[in-house]
Amino acid sequence: MTSLEGYGGPSLAWTAPARNYSPWYQWMTRLAATTHEDPLPEGDLDSVPAWKSGRRERLRGLLGQMPEPVPLDFETLESVECDGYRRDKVVFDTEAMMSVPAYLLVPDGRVDEGAAVLACHGHGPGKSQAVGLEHTNAPNSDYALQLVRQGYVVLAPDLRCFGERQDWNPDDHYACDTNIVHAVMAGWNPLAQNVWDLMRCLDLLAEHPLVDAGRIGMVGLSYGGTVTLFLAAWDERVAACVVSGYFSSWAESHKMPWNMCGSQVLPGMLGRLEHVDLGALVAPRPMLVESGTYDDLFPATVAADGCRRLADVYAALGADRDRIVHDLFEGGHQWHGLAAFPFLERWLGSPGGEGL
Repeated sequence: MTSLEGYGGPSLAWTAPARNYSPWYQWMTRLAATTHEDPLPEGDLDSVPAWKSGRRERLRGLLGQMPEPVPLDFETLESVECDGYRRDKVVFDTEAMMSVPAYLLVPDGRVDEGAAVLACHGHGPGKSQAVGLEHTNAPNSDYALQLVRQGYVVLAPDLRCFGERQDWNPDDHYACDTNIVHAVMAGWNPLAQNVWDLMRCLDLLAEHPLVDAGRIGMVGLSYGGTVTLFLAAWDERVAACVVSGYFSSWAESHKMPWNMCGSQVLPGMLGRLEHVDLGALVAPRPMLVESGTYDDLFPATVAADGCRRLADVYAALGADRDRIVHDLFEGGHQWHGLAAFPFLERWLGSPGGEGL
């Protein structure tokens, strides 16, 4: 059996065997040979708007079919008065036979329309971690709680296969990977389904009496960063976003064994839809990228290069380059927040007050 002992990191510098038994080795050789189809036209920035239009159609095709909408049928299950805010446990419907449980956090004293944030958890317990009810060894992961303390109305849902939406699985089965088996057989994609659920989250926030529908931001770490980047690229109602511990490239992150799950991929996306492409679809809306210097899953050096290239896209679209920010901090795969909070306030306006 072929071993990956000779794997040389990003250079993919191994010696090819005469025969190979390893599926992983084959994927890595194919990855090394993958080229980016129709990449960002950096040498002809005047063509960026037309390229963006084509890239959006590509995203539409890769996402595939989307569910049919149903009434949200919003319900509050419980309300808890906390220190400086109220935490409502809510539930709403997004499609036939699919409901989303979430926490809705409302700061004390909020009486007028203001800014709101959709806060998406990463791998772990789900929404309960984002609001500070559960803790893991991942530092600083209660960013939904941090945001309501900043004055935002915050919606923190469970994504599919997490929290209350996780089915029982034996210890040797991972929920996202089990779910993608069912999805593929039925012609669906779990990432697209989560994007759909989050679009309905935006619908819910837009209808809330304390939310200005034009001032909704979105944040997420890790898998939360995945869906933040995809939703912001797809749905222009995301006025500003923070993508933490994710933005880099498929090509680089795919090299790390066991890095991604069945909820983070689209069929045929490799070489056809890169992180920088999705960032270009977010432009000219503001986006901040958080990268830890020790995050081996999504290398910060690749993120830095992507943000540099996106700055040219923003300029080509007539927007200030400071609408794309790279917060490079000393740390690992974690939420940082130090630059994120002033960034959101700058582009969403004072949380409880008027917008820009």
